[in-house]
Amino acid sequence: MENGFSLFDAQDLPLPTAQAKVLCSNHPEGDSVFSIIMAAGWPIWPLLFASIVAVALIIERLGALRRAKVLPSGLLQRVIADYRQQGASESTIAALEQQSPLGRVLAAGLRNVGSSREVMREAIEETGAVVAHELERYLTTLGTIASLSPLMGLFGTVVGMIEIFGSQSPTGSNPVQLAHGISVALYNTGFGLLIAIPSMVFWRHFRAQVNSFVIDMQQQAVRLVEVLHG
Repeated sequence: MENGFSLFDAQDLPLPTAQAKVLCSNHPEGDSVFSIIMAAGWPIWPLLFASIVAVALIIERLGALRRAKVLPSGLLQRVIADYRQQGASESTIAALEQQSPLGRVLAAGLRNVGSSREVMREAIEETGAVVAHELERYLTTLGTIASLSPLMGLFGTVVGMIEIFGSQSPTGSNPVQLAHGISVALYNTGFGLLIAIPSMVFWRHFRAQVNSFVIDMQQQAVRLVEVLHG
């Protein structure tokens, strides 16, 4: 027994055992990512594309929906202080609109400071609806990916099952085609769930975050109206 290996060489083993040993030596650490993709068959490619889009959208929304970027701390107090000192000049309003989504809502109120309370409220509500729509950007796509990924995985499962049944013949079954069909079915099912679960989690998180931002902006806009028309 040399070097801790078996007393038998591969050539001394029965043929199936020798083939298994050679296969294991060729893949000592399991399948690579590329070999898994190849084993999953062509139905995996739409899932890969969906996963790339989902990751890109999640990263983009994580950066865009930061509270400090959407609702800067102390912005309402600074706006009220500047209004009492300098009034509502066009340059001040334009600069406020560029700061943040909350700044756009407050700027809509300042632009109508000379109008009635009802007109100011309508202007703020219209701007707030546009801002809320922009905050929800890409969430529909992310939710669609979360919903469709399991179905795409199920489609791959069906394709794999078709290959499994196609491997059967009157003279016997084709083991290579049978194994490939099983791989297609299982890999696509698992990958579809792997995409859908985090996509759904982040979609629900972003939806709740946007709703929270909209409520905060409404409350701060109401305070602005009360101060300007108090």
